[in-house]
Amino acid sequence: MSGRNTNDKDGAGASGREAASILQPVATGQGGGVPAPQDLSAEAIAAVAHASHGDPFAVLGPHEVAPGLWEVRAMLPQALRVWIVGVDGATELAAMQRRHPAGFFSGRFEAGGRPGYRLRIESADATSVAYDPYSFMNVLGEEELIHIASPGSDTVYRALGAHRRTIGGVEGFAVAVWAPNASRVSVVGDFNGWDGRRHPMRLRHQAGIWELFLPEVPAGGRYKFEIRSHNGGLLPLKADPVAFAAERPPATASLLHGQPVQEWSDVDWMARRGDGDPRSKPISIYECHLGSWARIPEEGDRFLTYREMAERLVPYVRDMGFTHIELLPITEFPFDGSWGYQPVSLFAPTSRFGSPEDFAFFVEAAHHAGLGILLDWVPAHFPNDPHGLGNFDGTHLYEHADPRQGFHQDWGTYIYNFGRQEVASFLVANARFWLERYHLDGLRVDAVASMLYLDYSRKQGEWVPNRYGGNENLEAIDFLRRMNETAYSVAPGAITVAEESTAWPGVSHPTYTGGLGFGFKWNMGWMHDTLRYMTKEPIHRRYHHHDLTFGMLYAFTENFVLPLSHDEVVHGKGSLLGKMPGDRWQRFANLRAYFGFMWGHPGKKLLFMGGEFAQEREWNHDASLDWHLISDPLHRGVQALVRDLNRAYRTIPALHEGDADGSGFSWLVADDRDNSVLAFARFGKDRDRPVIVVCNFTPVPRAGYRIGAPAGGFWREVVNTDADIYGGSGLGNLGGIEAVEQESHGQPFSLMLTCPPLGTLILERVSGSGG
Repeated sequence: MSGRNTNDKDGAGASGREAASILQPVATGQGGGVPAPQDLSAEAIAAVAHASHGDPFAVLGPHEVAPGLWEVRAMLPQALRVWIVGVDGATELAAMQRRHPAGFFSGRFEAGGRPGYRLRIESADATSVAYDPYSFMNVLGEEELIHIASPGSDTVYRALGAHRRTIGGVEGFAVAVWAPNASRVSVVGDFNGWDGRRHPMRLRHQAGIWELFLPEVPAGGRYKFEIRSHNGGLLPLKADPVAFAAERPPATASLLHGQPVQEWSDVDWMARRGDGDPRSKPISIYECHLGSWARIPEEGDRFLTYREMAERLVPYVRDMGFTHIELLPITEFPFDGSWGYQPVSLFAPTSRFGSPEDFAFFVEAAHHAGLGILLDWVPAHFPNDPHGLGNFDGTHLYEHADPRQGFHQDWGTYIYNFGRQEVASFLVANARFWLERYHLDGLRVDAVASMLYLDYSRKQGEWVPNRYGGNENLEAIDFLRRMNETAYSVAPGAITVAEESTAWPGVSHPTYTGGLGFGFKWNMGWMHDTLRYMTKEPIHRRYHHHDLTFGMLYAFTENFVLPLSHDEVVHGKGSLLGKMPGDRWQRFANLRAYFGFMWGHPGKKLLFMGGEFAQEREWNHDASLDWHLISDPLHRGVQALVRDLNRAYRTIPALHEGDADGSGFSWLVADDRDNSVLAFARFGKDRDRPVIVVCNFTPVPRAGYRIGAPAGGFWREVVNTDADIYGGSGLGNLGGIEAVEQESHGQPFSLMLTCPPLGTLILERVSGSGG
């Protein structure tokens, strides 16, 4: 399957610029001023035979060698004999002569204009009739070639890759690839025995695009590109950077598929998605690794398919009350252990779980269930697999040549050259592709900090300053702004989310104010601070109280998502439950109280799969989640709590409308470090329906604990994480409590509460008295 020709000899060929000098006149004795027919030199034939010719269309296909006299030339290494026949496949026009032992044939016949024809090919196994790829004219138009380098355009995925086309009434695949520094590119695959001599491509010089129409080639076949570099050397076979499907890893070929064809029926969802401001909507995200959410042990522990996930995952997430599913990267990637964060084929959903149409079916099923789909998207880096983008045409095409700019030391991956227009266009078009073609509802952009800083994880002397001497990656900043502007313009209602771990200003601010233009940003500081607090024994928490309160100093500087992601349950960090101190009951109580605090806190929510039922072991990407744990009452109790927290978050405006608005939050108790109690109020647009959240992070019940309230009336106990239905002790406030007109904590009313041990209360003011 290497596709390499053992007869290749570097330097034996000719470039397109030399093609004219290779055509030599042949004396035929014709007179009367009629030009003598032209013939090919042995050098030109040898160049084609050895797959080293840079301009195959100057040699192959039909050529008018004299007025009305046409010569057809073909490179058919498998052929014993070849005839030129009419398009009907029967009318014989000429027999072709073998001009080179490797299988170069030519034949002449007369025609009044550019002829239509086919080739009848006799091989050792069979005789077939086929169209000649070199009889077809240019595939791409001039406008397409111009716009391929325009970030924001969709031309990259409309023009490049392999597309089903009908040209001149003939069906096939039009294949195009960007490789401006290659001296020759061939498309190789199942359809030509992986022989680079069979289908060398045409170079469109002004854009560096190589193209070829493959007539009558069936869908589903494997293909790659065989590329000869500028110095004549053969590179490893390359997968198509814009392949729309790929074979299942560890195999690495692209598949002739074309863009997904889906008759979408989610029109209502797509129309509603754009209503309102996402910042004031409930967004609760279930982060999911499709390969390990659940498997089929009875069938060799195989993955679920996309269609099976539509039947199992989608209803489960809907029942749990989440609003979105965020998929760890599913753009095709070679190594399972990368979890998808080292993708090779950015336009192809991984074939591990099915076809592109199967993935589209999954997305549509989610929409019908009222769930959005977010894709974890990786434009920060790419792997160095030989079939990938690295050194693609023999030069550093997609990556920086200088390793101080183009190589991630931490991850052993290449960094995109964001300053190259074609690369920026490739990436922006990819973001647009997933939003437009697959109706995805947003992109979570991985490792943004590594893109923004030139000195990210580098020592002095290991990075190159920008033109102003600073450490900001100006090209990456421009790219991210363009990507966000494009995403929000082409996909109303979709969101972009940045995983950005520093204090870079304005990540989720509009680009017209100088921001990066993301809709939201992961609040990594909140996650680190609060998890550090929760790992402490309750007796020591008084000394770390600021870990819970510090985040409110910056909580509204960005539009935040509170993430408890996969990163917190891998690499020896243990599970969320495993981080909690105390005996078994206390560990579960701690986790329930923490979830209550998180869902009551300003910010959108994200929870990695398994956390919702308190998975005990660390996440293993090679195995299913431990679903059997749900039979245990404590695990089932955590699951029930998360379901109820999501329901409260979605249905109570005060818990989500002010997620990104400082006026929607007010501290009530922020300084009771001795009792490890804190309380705050949340407000929505209707200020008469506030919510109070009270947390007690010690195992000591607090009876008669007075907390100020912004309004009188009855306060319903919406959630009590210590309720017995969740596995708690059942201590609480009997469903609610009436506020009294007694000032406390700067509020005109107050509540005399029972704060359960290691518990969180969420209380909503309801109209009337007594509930």
